[in-house]
Amino acid sequence: MKNSLVLMICVFVLLISCKKKPGVVVDSPQQGEITMEVDESFASVSEALTSRYMALYPNTKINLKIKKEDFAFLDLLEGKVRVIVMSRELSENEKKAYKKETDLDWLPAKFAADAVVFVVPKDSPRETITMEEIRQELNNDKKNIIFDGTNSSNLNFVAQKLDTTPDKLKFSIINGNKNIVEQLNKFPGKVGAIGLNTISRPYDPESEKLKNSVKVLKVVQDNKAYEPRVENLVNMSYPFTRILYFLTNEKYFGLGNGFIRFSCTQLGQIVVSKEGLQPYHIFKREVQMR
Repeated sequence: MKNSLVLMICVFVLLISCKKKPGVVVDSPQQGEITMEVDESFASVSEALTSRYMALYPNTKINLKIKKEDFAFLDLLEGKVRVIVMSRELSENEKKAYKKETDLDWLPAKFAADAVVFVVPKDSPRETITMEEIRQELNNDKKNIIFDGTNSSNLNFVAQKLDTTPDKLKFSIINGNKNIVEQLNKFPGKVGAIGLNTISRPYDPESEKLKNSVKVLKVVQDNKAYEPRVENLVNMSYPFTRILYFLTNEKYFGLGNGFIRFSCTQLGQIVVSKEGLQPYHIFKREVQMR
């Protein structure tokens, strides 16, 4: 009788310990709900990937929130979100903070080649802008280059490319990539800096309308002019090509890591390609038939 009582107590304790504890997130790649934050500059490709993933796994829900790149990174460290998309490389201090707060190594999951592009009104006679002109304009009190805000991926990346920091640059602000395109005509002589993904989605009416309302400037480096075409993203010859990557604070193979793995596999990379961006893991191959 005594042994039976002890056995019953052990079973009861085991059952209690196996119950879901309050606050513990239980999910898997096939089910669950998480939040993901991305900068507005690459919201289109992020939306396409999450929509495709949730279609494949109906029991999953990925809440996509738009937030400036720097603030998204802070939210990841604080555990407010599970996954973010970044375009710039973290500083050494940021990598240390990531390691400290998440207890994970900085292992960026690269999935697409995107770019920062410079645009002017459609009727502008201008066709190119040089690297030196960009540098000069960003040190000019006239603030002739318009970005979509401070702490944004576009500003962060351009500053990093020019080996400086955003606080040392002089620029104008119109909040949102789309708003820059739509309002650029109001500011003669200004140049807009937007994310390629804003205008890259082929056959999408809104993307096509935005693209057709502005002129994308070629960027001149070492006396060569480069357009932000896919082929120039492949070899990164376009000077402001950037690699988009995921970061997560998920320590197990849950919904966050499941989504990241999907985005880096062939199916996810096809979605990236349909967004008009260069997939990081799939490069175009030409086969000659004889």
